[in-house]
Amino acid sequence: MDRLRVLTLNIWNRQGPWEDRLRLIRRDVKALAPDIVGLQEILHHDTLPEDQAQEIARDLGYHVAFAPAWHIGGGLHLGNAVLSRFPIGAADVFPLPVEPDDESRALLYVGIDAPCGRVPVFNTHLTWQLHRGHVRERQVAFIAERVRELAPIGVGFPPIVMGDFNAEPDADEIRYLKGLTSRLGRSVFFADSFAAAGDGSPGFTFARANSFALIAGEPNRRIDYIFSRGPDRDRLGEVLASRVVCTEPENGVWPSDHFGVYAEIRAEGLPKPAPGAQVPG
Repeated sequence: MDRLRVLTLNIWNRQGPWEDRLRLIRRDVKALAPDIVGLQEILHHDTLPEDQAQEIARDLGYHVAFAPAWHIGGGLHLGNAVLSRFPIGAADVFPLPVEPDDESRALLYVGIDAPCGRVPVFNTHLTWQLHRGHVRERQVAFIAERVRELAPIGVGFPPIVMGDFNAEPDADEIRYLKGLTSRLGRSVFFADSFAAAGDGSPGFTFARANSFALIAGEPNRRIDYIFSRGPDRDRLGEVLASRVVCTEPENGVWPSDHFGVYAEIRAEGLPKPAPGAQVPG
């Protein structure tokens, strides 16, 4: 395989007409045929045979990993999930730092055994309140540390980090991930897929054109992302294409209150340069 096809979508738990929305989400997942899917706001109940991620994945050929982020009570959990065409060889969950009165949040890590090797994938959903950018700053720093530990630079396939970050591209928390600012003497770099290979539009993923998003009364924002730490020297992890997806309603019903982000990421290294050829430093 020469590329990995990746999708992220906040599914808005079970709000609105869920059965109709489920059909549209499955329609879009089937049409896009991603290899890896990151889902946020998944409801999972300990006593039910399927959670929302498994409902979406049903009969589509995906392995599923779920990680609770918020234990609502009575066996009900809200969390993140990853769907994968390939076996999931490792999985772990890490609680994110939050304020004492916040809903709890989490980072899901999975190691996916793809034909290109084990791919480290991280899926998350950050604190949502507009005025809590300082909390999201702590959360992205925590995420970057977990990525550094589980997917060190120069070892294996570059990691993919995705999810609902509840922050716009020029927010400090996103600028930190993109290597545009440092925090406490530390810096990192992840390529923002849509900025790297999108169509040049604003790429809003929480948009007032979506009647479900309009309910919140917020301005148009791009807050959902797929990041890759590539490219490395072999160009693995390079973003080849990206676009906003899950944007088509039927009969006034949208798949979610968020639009999704889709990206294609290079999975095969380029040929090695000939002996004596100059390599950019």
